Amino acid sequence: MHTRVKDIALLLGRIGVAVVFFAHGLQKWDSGVGGTADYFTQVGVPLPTIAAVFVIVLEVFGSISFVAGFLLPLIAVGYVVDTAGALLSVHAPNGLTGTGGYELVLVLGLAALALGFNGGRLSLDHVLFWRKREARQAELASV
Repeated sequence: MHTRVKDIALLLGRIGVAVVFFAHGLQKWDSGVGGTADYFTQVGVPLPTIAAVFVIVLEVFGSISFVAGFLLPLIAVGYVVDTAGALLSVHAPNGLTGTGGYELVLVLGLAALALGFNGGRLSLDHVLFWRKREARQAELASV
C-alpha cells in the first residue's frame, strides 16, 4: 500500500513540475526561436539561438517525456541547466522572494532533479530499464 501511494505521489510531482515547464515552453514556442533568442540576447544568455532551441525543445517535448517518465535523469539535468540559466540571467538580481524573485525557479529545478532520479514505478524508465534490472538482481540473490 505504501509503495503505491509513493508511486502516485511521484507521478503527481512529475506532472506538476512538467506542467509549469510545458506552459513556459509554449510561451517560448509562440514567440518562436527568433523571438526567444532576442529575449535571451537582451538578458545576456550566451549563444542565444542555441539556448532558445534547447529550452523550447526541453520545455515542450521534455515535459511530455517527464510526465511519461521516460529518460527522467536526462530531462531533470536539462531542467536544472534551464533553471540555473533563468536564475542567473533574470531572477537573481530580484532576490529570493517578491516580484521576479527566484524562489519558483529554484524549487522547480531542485524538484525536477529529485524526481528525475527517483521517478517511481509509474514511469516508462521503470518499465523499460529498472524492472528488468530488479528481476535480474532478485534472480542472482536467490542463487
